[in-house]
Amino acid sequence: MKKTEHTSPVVVVTGGARGIGLEICNTFLKRDYRVAALDIDKATLAKTEASFNNPSFLAIACDVSKPAQVSRAMDRVEKKFGRIDALVNNAGVAIFKPILEVTWQDWRTIMDTNLDGAFWCTQACAKVMLKNGGGSVVNIASISGLRASTLRVAYGTSKAALIHLTKQQAAELGDVGIRVNCVAPGPVATEMAKLVHSKAIIKDYHDTIPMNRYGSTEEIANAVAFLCSREASYINGQTIAVDGGFDAAGVGLPTLRKSRTVASTRTSAK
Repeated sequence: MKKTEHTSPVVVVTGGARGIGLEICNTFLKRDYRVAALDIDKATLAKTEASFNNPSFLAIACDVSKPAQVSRAMDRVEKKFGRIDALVNNAGVAIFKPILEVTWQDWRTIMDTNLDGAFWCTQACAKVMLKNGGGSVVNIASISGLRASTLRVAYGTSKAALIHLTKQQAAELGDVGIRVNCVAPGPVATEMAKLVHSKAIIKDYHDTIPMNRYGSTEEIANAVAFLCSREASYINGQTIAVDGGFDAAGVGLPTLRKSRTVASTRTSAK
């Protein structure tokens, strides 16, 4: 039986105006969720709201690093939809600099949004979730939280902390019916990535990813939707790297690929 407007589950997606967050919103709408998208970029958020033109979509301008704004936003979601069943902490910022050039403000900007924002949003959403017996939280970390990369000392550290925060939240909130898990995307083909990833960086990634390509926003969104679904009802405190095998790989992929090419050429010549 198709869910009605009043029985459809509700998901809150932070950083929902563009990129991975936008794809997550779209995926949940297709699965008959009511969706509340929070984003600090008011102009882009307004365009996103207009493009959906859907009564099941609520756009809220919010800086997730500000607890008071987060609290007001969750109050609006509860007032509009009556409940919250899932939260996706996707909002994040990145500043790429050599480690000795990172300023105090750089560090604070990244931690305030990537780590503190996820903490505040979960605190606020969990209180609403408990009124209806629980729910699911998915934190969006990064492969940079699992393995070190150059120029990402603040970003990578914030995502590593988010991965551990996931475990802390899962340990306590799981006891009251709220599952908390984490998705760590590898490089994803977003508009932002196209702007900041040079041909050399793209080659570096391909040289380290066994699947030899970037991921798509849809692939990330599908993993998030699964973790929020009943099919994942006994998964709690876990981090899933959606990265084409990037975290699993060591050195030697380019050499292996060359040797395969040579072997294939020899075989074809016979």
